[in-house]
Amino acid sequence: MRIGVDVGGTNTDAVIMDGETVLATSKHATSKNVTDGIVGAITAVLKESETEVQAIKAVMIGTTQFTNAFVERKHLLPVGIVRIALPSSRGIPPLTDWPVDMAACIGDACFLVEGGFKFDGSVADALDERAVAVAAKKIAARGIRTAAITGLFSPVNSDMELRAREIFNEETPDIAVTLSSDIGRMGILERENAAVMNASLSDLAKATVLAFASAFERLDIRAPFYISQNDGTLMSAEFVQRYPVSTFASGPTNSMRGAAYLSGLEDALVADIGGTTTDIGVLSHRFPRESALSVDIGGVRTNFRMPDILAIGLGGGSLVHNDAAKISIGPTSLGYSLTKKALCFGGMIMCATDLAVAAGYVDIDVRTRVLNVPPDVVRNGVTKIHEMLTDAVDRMRPSAELKPLVLVGGGSILIRDDIAGVSKTLIPEHASVANAIGASIAQISGETDRVFAYETTGREAALSEAKQEACDRALAAGADPETVSVIDVEEIPLAYMPGGAVRIRVKVAGALKEVRSKHL
Repeated sequence: MRIGVDVGGTNTDAVIMDGETVLATSKHATSKNVTDGIVGAITAVLKESETEVQAIKAVMIGTTQFTNAFVERKHLLPVGIVRIALPSSRGIPPLTDWPVDMAACIGDACFLVEGGFKFDGSVADALDERAVAVAAKKIAARGIRTAAITGLFSPVNSDMELRAREIFNEETPDIAVTLSSDIGRMGILERENAAVMNASLSDLAKATVLAFASAFERLDIRAPFYISQNDGTLMSAEFVQRYPVSTFASGPTNSMRGAAYLSGLEDALVADIGGTTTDIGVLSHRFPRESALSVDIGGVRTNFRMPDILAIGLGGGSLVHNDAAKISIGPTSLGYSLTKKALCFGGMIMCATDLAVAAGYVDIDVRTRVLNVPPDVVRNGVTKIHEMLTDAVDRMRPSAELKPLVLVGGGSILIRDDIAGVSKTLIPEHASVANAIGASIAQISGETDRVFAYETTGREAALSEAKQEACDRALAAGADPETVSVIDVEEIPLAYMPGGAVRIRVKVAGALKEVRSKHL
């Protein structure tokens, strides 16, 4: 048995699974103190399913805390930034493309150090170890407690980053160090940004993990807990303390994985309609399609793995504006105040859920509260909702081939008619808590992204080395070795580089050691 939890801006959802069977689900209003919401949601599913806490083998959590903190510029630490790339990178200093207010949170403790590798992993310039030691001492002298180290072509060869971390540990052992090669991909500026983001969240990551541990202690749950990351897989509590940015966009990813589980589809479009937004993505082999572009988070460009998601301002709490006989929906929303302020719950504000209730999409006792909504407003409003979703789905279609559309999330009640441009539209059972189910079935992954010279290494040897490296990372993160398998291989020839250079990306996934089932 295992518990899946997803903490959203409006609701905290929980589900308890016995193998492949859903025993109980719960949708709890997210509280200001997210720990209370987690305790409430888990308590509800334990009670409903009459499950003893001793039977729980693992708990999986999806959270938006780290994303929200970065976007809102809250709980961020100043970061000491060391870039090992001189003399080639002097022209563009760190934080150049950051929003001014965001850069102010991070500070200006930036140090450029001589060193770096070439695309094939050979040395371009030797590491200036003395300069790294000086940078470490200056960062510590300013009271900074976390640092981000980025080296030229470090995803190919991370030796200089590793040596720089050793120097930091020797000179300033109290400073937490993030290496860019552990987080980002090729592209030094975006990878550096990702490392700095991660380092800035160091304290929040530790506090969040301690809060989760405290919640489970209150519930007397002694099973290990895991945090879902943005590729549909899991990381341990220890891992998330080191790499909090890996949780960014994990909410939509959980919903997509849950949609694949509930629908039985491997390739489909998924629309997760929540209380505030609708997130639309593409399933490929039961996992979310990854974005091929740099991703902007809070105004900062990064290149670590992220799902390819289109978000629109449509949700169950989206406000309905009826101005000059023209209906518009959202993007503002009642959020977690939906159950207090919406017409159908006795409030005074009309939202998208009121339209669904008035149209008869939802069979609940409060329909009498929306009888005064004019029929033309209801008709035009639900038409507008379907048009918004149709347009968004059309933008995300991967090809001209028609694929099914799976609707999940509590806001899936807004849709009744078929959506144009898809082969069929379906809302599976337990769709409202697909995000929690997605968290509960998540696996452990490993990934590598490197450049190989086929002329010297050979294609088969390069692919084998990349796959083994990805598998080793999955096993180190807690995957069951008997279940690890390759789920994606990408080869990208680099025509502008010598030696038959090819960029190879390999991703593998396997079940948790604690949780194995036929479906996983």
